[in-house]
Amino acid sequence: MNVILFGASGMVGQGVLRECLLDTEVISVLSIVRSSTGQQHPKLREIVHKNFLDFSPIEPELSGLDACFFCLGVSSAGMSEEKYRRVTYDIALAAAETLAKLNPKMTFVFVSGAGTDSSEHGRVMWARVKGQTENTLLRLPFKAAYMFRPGVIVPLHGIKSRTALYRIPYAILGPLLPLLKTLMPKYVTTTEKLGRAMLTAAKLGAPKPILGSSDINDL
Repeated sequence: MNVILFGASGMVGQGVLRECLLDTEVISVLSIVRSSTGQQHPKLREIVHKNFLDFSPIEPELSGLDACFFCLGVSSAGMSEEKYRRVTYDIALAAAETLAKLNPKMTFVFVSGAGTDSSEHGRVMWARVKGQTENTLLRLPFKAAYMFRPGVIVPLHGIKSRTALYRIPYAILGPLLPLLKTLMPKYVTTTEKLGRAMLTAAKLGAPKPILGSSDINDL
């Protein structure tokens, strides 16, 4: 299986990349980044591409792919809806529309979040934007598309969030996260389980298009 990954430098993306590189059925991982991470692995190839709203310059590199794991995302804190939509909706659709055109047999997996608003009309800005993004992605002509909505994600294997807003609570709650995972399995998953579930969805499919933490843990 040939995989393309967006967001490899983030906490979720780091976890997904790790599982892809460990999976014997994954032949190659193409990581699209704005700046080189410096990570090297026989399966891994990075393409540095600055404009995430236009992937046409690198289209020749984006065919022959079986799965896309879209883990790119930002916190909505302090952002206007217009700016958050540009980063969340516009970038995801620019990538997805290009990939759907080039790889109609691809499975596309988008990392969203618990509380996403599928109606697109709720009061919470980020949830509306995520909901619109999910709905639009599900209408694209992929072989299959899955929206992952994890709640609390426990980082494993030394993985850390690059977002300061998230690093502080993770540092404070770190010792409690394994306990939360035991007490609230429906709302907590790990970077490892998330990565493995995305691979399973790409290989074998999933029972429904939108999956929460408990569904992710069950895959």
